[in-house]
Amino acid sequence: MFVTRRIAHVGFVVALGVGSALAVGCGGKKSEASHPVPKPGDMPEGSDWSGVYYSALYGDLHMLKEGENIHGAWRTANGERWGEMHGEANGNLFKFEWKETTIGMVGPSATKTGRGYFQYIRPPGDNVNDEIKGEWGLKSEQTGLPWAAVKQRNRNPDFKAVLPDETQKVQGTGNWDEEKKSGGGGGDKDKKKGDDWE
Repeated sequence: MFVTRRIAHVGFVVALGVGSALAVGCGGKKSEASHPVPKPGDMPEGSDWSGVYYSALYGDLHMLKEGENIHGAWRTANGERWGEMHGEANGNLFKFEWKETTIGMVGPSATKTGRGYFQYIRPPGDNVNDEIKGEWGLKSEQTGLPWAAVKQRNRNPDFKAVLPDETQKVQGTGNWDEEKKSGGGGGDKDKKKGDDWE
């Protein structure tokens, strides 16, 4: 009886410890201090926020500046997600809110939101491509995950280029019975005498 109580007590303590570790590892407080957002500075000479920025992870980010407001849209390089951002630029600093949707997914986990910032940078050297470097966070967090991209030369923003098109590409008309009768369903050529599909 003493041994059974002891095993139950040890099991409870182990379960409590594992549960605590999982709580910290899956959404508990970050152990790292969050990075402060940089202070705004002057834009490099002759530069403009409007353009297309490429990242191997996040794909093409199309950004258009109108006044101090910037609107952006992207589609990830693998094509699985697309998103939009909007915010205000102050010199070489752009703070934004974003929303990203996983294509083909439904429900509350299909769309994520958050905040972030970019800093417009011109690396040293001659004939270099301008860059944006910053971070994004989930929900109300503005920092946490890095996002860097290189401005593409001679490309203008085109928001239609990043919008999902999978839902617009529907095979056939959606009327399977009519396709079957007209031979468009692919099954008539293999139909044997006596089939009662019609």
